[in-house]
Amino acid sequence: MNEGLVKPDLVYTVSQLTEIVKAALEVAFPQVWVEGEISGYTKAASGHVYFSLKDEKSILKAVLWKGEVQKVPFEMKTGLKVVCRGRITVYAARGDYQLSVDLVEPKGKGALQLRFEQLKEQLKAEGLFDLERKKKLPLRPRTIGVVTSPTGAAIRDILRVLERRYARLRILIYPVKVQGEGAAREIAEGLDHLGMLPAVDVIIVGRGGGSIEDLWAFNEEAVARAIFRSPKPVISAVGHEVDYTIADFVADVRAPTPSAAAEIVIEKEEAFEERIRTMSRRLGELVKSSLRERKYEVDDLARHRIFENFRLGLKELIHRVDDLDTKARNVIQTRRRGLAEKRTSVALSSERLKYLFVRNLRDRRAAWERLSTNLDNLSPLAILKKGYALCWKDGGLRLVHKIDEITEEDAVIVSFYRGEFEARVRSVDRKKLLESRFLKESS
Repeated sequence: MNEGLVKPDLVYTVSQLTEIVKAALEVAFPQVWVEGEISGYTKAASGHVYFSLKDEKSILKAVLWKGEVQKVPFEMKTGLKVVCRGRITVYAARGDYQLSVDLVEPKGKGALQLRFEQLKEQLKAEGLFDLERKKKLPLRPRTIGVVTSPTGAAIRDILRVLERRYARLRILIYPVKVQGEGAAREIAEGLDHLGMLPAVDVIIVGRGGGSIEDLWAFNEEAVARAIFRSPKPVISAVGHEVDYTIADFVADVRAPTPSAAAEIVIEKEEAFEERIRTMSRRLGELVKSSLRERKYEVDDLARHRIFENFRLGLKELIHRVDDLDTKARNVIQTRRRGLAEKRTSVALSSERLKYLFVRNLRDRRAAWERLSTNLDNLSPLAILKKGYALCWKDGGLRLVHKIDEITEEDAVIVSFYRGEFEARVRSVDRKKLLESRFLKESS
């Protein structure tokens, strides 16, 4: 013991000696790194954490104050091997020395990786990854919600794919931060908001690639639970093809990149349209097959009646030969001529029946084509294609039918055959007729 701190010939009280020891230890160990296994982990109601570090031979008591507990990115628990940084202090009330910890790191792997594995196991045990709970993507989505950065690579990739494939889709973007402080909270709020909009059919949430730190917002519990409670199917599209995030495990569909997510949405609609085309072809083949079967039935019926008449004629001829041999030849010749005429008549009837079937099929096809043309002419898209436009209110949820529904300063969306823009009404003239504008343009 340092002779400068104690005097051998003096008698000290317990408190005095404890204070001397405390001062000596705290000066001697202002900062130290200690490796060991957590034992006796306890979190007090105050928020402070008490535990011990042990190895094969010794145990060291440790304390982690409430302010430092919040900085540990993983879950501490008994049995976990860690490396702690702190300073040696003495708890005077019991005369115990302990390590006052200010930094904890897991031994053998990074703190973020350990937190990832712990949260993954927790959510898996709760059933958030179960396949039977995943929602199916809609066959023909019309509105896609996207939760991502409005200036990042993810939204550019999604829009580029949809433009290249001429997808007739409406996109609602909920802008958020995708990394850094508060990113997970914003992403969760975006998922909740788009999930409650009736017009949204499917949601894409994601960002471009990056390091594990850059992508960490998609490993947060808040984002995972927001994906799970979404009433709309969610596609996770974080730009990394090798590693998975927690969002990938919870999402209904995982896409390796944002552009791949857009491809998945389009493929669903294209598969549905191809299914319709296939069913149309099969229906046409069934109609043709049915017509052929009816024709065969008619032909068989005609042949059956001919042979039946022939047999009756032969029997009559046999009886008459027995009676009148001379007249038999004439009767036979007469019957043979009648039989030839009947065969000719049946052949003509068969050809006429075939002609009637073909003409009926052709007439029905022509009628179907006329109806399709009329339907296409009456389609709103065909009208928009001629240069007309539609005006929407309430964020695109309500169509404006007359000028009385518009007031000054209203925010509106104007849709054309391809594309749309948002505008604010500066003035409203309810008396002006559209005819006057056409007259001006014609003059």
